Amino acid sequence: MKTAQIVAATLLVVGSGLALQAAQAQMVGIHRTDLLKEDISAPGREAVQVRVDIDEGAFAPMHSHPGEEVAYVLEGTLEYQLAGKAPVTLKAGDALFIPAGTPHSAKNVGSGRASELATYIVKKGAPLVAPVK
Repeated sequence: MKTAQIVAATLLVVGSGLALQAAQAQMVGIHRTDLLKEDISAPGREAVQVRVDIDEGAFAPMHSHPGEEVAYVLEGTLEYQLAGKAPVTLKAGDALFIPAGTPHSAKNVGSGRASELATYIVKKGAPLVAPVK
C-alpha cells in the first residue's frame, strides 16, 4: 500500500512540474525571478514574491493563481485583462489586486521592457500558475 502512495505522490509532483513548465513555455518573452517564498500566519497559506520582466510586445495568456495577487508595475506599461472586466493599463508605480482564482492576462503595450513585482498569498504547495483552457 505504501508503494502505491509513493508512486501517486511522485506522479502528482512530476505532473505539477510539467504543468508549470507548459504554462511557462506558452509565455515567450516572460522572464520570472523568484524572490521570496515563506509560510505566513494563515494556516495552509504562503507568501510568494516574484519579479516578472516582460519583453516589448510579449503576452502572458489567460492564467490564474491559487490565491490573491498584488501586481505592482516597476517599469514600462502593462495591460491587464481580468475575466469579465474591461482591460486596464498600468504604468510604473501603479498597482492592481487580482482576486484568488481570477483568470487574467498581461501584455506589454509600451515601448521597451516592462517589469512587475508580483506578490501572492496562495495555498501552500499548489502550483503558482494554472493556464486557463
